[in-house]
Amino acid sequence: MTTTVDLARRFAELHDPAAPLALANAWDVVSARLVEAAGAPAVATTSAGVAWSLGAPDGDALTRDRALDLVARVAAAVAVPVTADIEGGFGADPAGVAETVTGVLAAGAVGINIEDGTRPAAEHAERVAAARAAADTAGVPLYVNARIDTFLFGLGEEASRLDETLARAAAYLRAGANGIFVPGVTDPATVTELVKGIDAPLNILVGPGAPSVAELGALGVARVSLGSSVASAAYDVVRRAAEELIAGGTYATLGDSLPYGELNALLKG
Repeated sequence: MTTTVDLARRFAELHDPAAPLALANAWDVVSARLVEAAGAPAVATTSAGVAWSLGAPDGDALTRDRALDLVARVAAAVAVPVTADIEGGFGADPAGVAETVTGVLAAGAVGINIEDGTRPAAEHAERVAAARAAADTAGVPLYVNARIDTFLFGLGEEASRLDETLARAAAYLRAGANGIFVPGVTDPATVTELVKGIDAPLNILVGPGAPSVAELGALGVARVSLGSSVASAAYDVVRRAAEELIAGGTYATLGDSLPYGELNALLKG
């Protein structure tokens, strides 16, 4: 029987630049099952996709209980390790983050993304430390992926942004993070500097125009994520299908739909 500890260890081992962990982020049970069926060795949730699917905006608006309920449903639906995007930690302070992490582990996930946003580095380091302490108390080697939003949000002066990112990474690793996630940058020169300056697996957010997984791996990246873009693309199909139907009375948008039977079969057994 595969235990939570086994899944956590397996998930950590997947972070290898020789074969970067490629994550097509899911937001519900069906999307998670589709990702797993495609051959993914792990499933990651997207906080934005989860929030949207539950009728809330992204950005710490979704309640902890609703988020954890979704994580539990996803973890129960797949056999591979699951890592949960918990935004800023779904807690007002480090103690609240610890409560969230306890809930994440109870839900069956073995990894988290926790983002700093506009928080001071020292404050976020305390939240990372609280996450690590909660996991240690539970006896699970939770993979804590600390997200740094300096590039994504354009924080600080551009000339010093790389140095600030590296300083934050070092602080979060000292606090107990296992890996560092830096969304908002894909250019090879900057990615190379991040790899050189961060003593831990580096996660990059990817999409159209970004280097391939293999190219990023050659630079030393250990993990790539599609983030909310898969959910966004799915919702774009909804909008285009509705607009085509209402404005023109036609249905060509749906020509590439997945077969009903295939989707239904994912939820049987």
